[in-house]
Amino acid sequence: MGDPHRILLLDAAPGPLLDRELARVLGHGLAPTLNLRRVEHPAPVRERWGAEVAFTDFDPFDEQALTAFLCSADGFHAVKSRAGVPLRAALLAAATDPTLRNPLRVIGRAGSGTDHVDLAAAARHGVTVTHTPGSNAGAVAEFALAQLLALTRELTEHHARSQNGRWGAPGAPARELGELTLGILGFGRIGAELARRATALGMTVQTLARPSVPAEVPQVATLQDLLRSSDVLSVHLPLTGHTRGLIGAAELAELRPGAILLNTARGGIVDEQALADALRDPGHPLAAAAVDTFAHEHAAFASPLVGAPRTLLTPHLAGMTAGAMAEAAVRCADHIAALLAGRVQGVPTVSAR
Repeated sequence: MGDPHRILLLDAAPGPLLDRELARVLGHGLAPTLNLRRVEHPAPVRERWGAEVAFTDFDPFDEQALTAFLCSADGFHAVKSRAGVPLRAALLAAATDPTLRNPLRVIGRAGSGTDHVDLAAAARHGVTVTHTPGSNAGAVAEFALAQLLALTRELTEHHARSQNGRWGAPGAPARELGELTLGILGFGRIGAELARRATALGMTVQTLARPSVPAEVPQVATLQDLLRSSDVLSVHLPLTGHTRGLIGAAELAELRPGAILLNTARGGIVDEQALADALRDPGHPLAAAAVDTFAHEHAAFASPLVGAPRTLLTPHLAGMTAGAMAEAAVRCADHIAALLAGRVQGVPTVSAR
């Protein structure tokens, strides 16, 4: 047998989930290097795993630093990411340089989205990209319902008033969920989980026409139809060249009066400036929006939605439950190990669209 495959864990599973992730990686016979930058308590991690795991500490969102590390120490066969660290063409070219003893062969995402990877460049350089679709479907669907309840019942506003010693009833009575029609834009695993939960709560659910949608879920023919007939629009699409900017000013203007928009998918799907302009316009049909994903995130976070009225903004945490993150970390390790061993059957991979 040759040397074990080297894997760089760019961002570890949080808290006690880290032990499960490292145990799984080591159980597959891989040689992990763990980036400690986002580990809250690195000292006990070093003590617990120092005999079996190598460590580094750098900002994975610093492309220059990441490229330099991937090309150091003979390179790495695989990279695992959780937070969607950008892996672009120049980095992939450097990490797959044939002069490296261990050129990059596999990229694994502990999550469902792979828009952070230049998939066309990965294909050119022979890098296989895998992910864990469905691992957080229940968590994200649950979060979307939490967003909706917070907005329809104006929880943040009432909390702020109460904390300031002010007692007051809402200006207008809230609508119950059973009075609302939910339009789901993107009926994959998350959309299906949301439909199941929303239906159980008495909502009317509909989506765009798609062959895989169960017959019991009503469908509309066009995006315009969905916008015009939904009280709530929940976005659950992947970010691709076709979906980038899909919801802009014109689409927002088609919404029903009093409509609510929820985005737990990807920031680039909804034009944030157009959304902010709509929310600042008291005559616009859009009543409120909850946004968990942004075009620029982490240290680069900036959005025209900051300070916009009638918004609920959260830092891309819809899928961050213990169960979902453990499932994603373990499955990602399994997929990477299988691909490095040449076992491709049953492993989900992603190619450029």
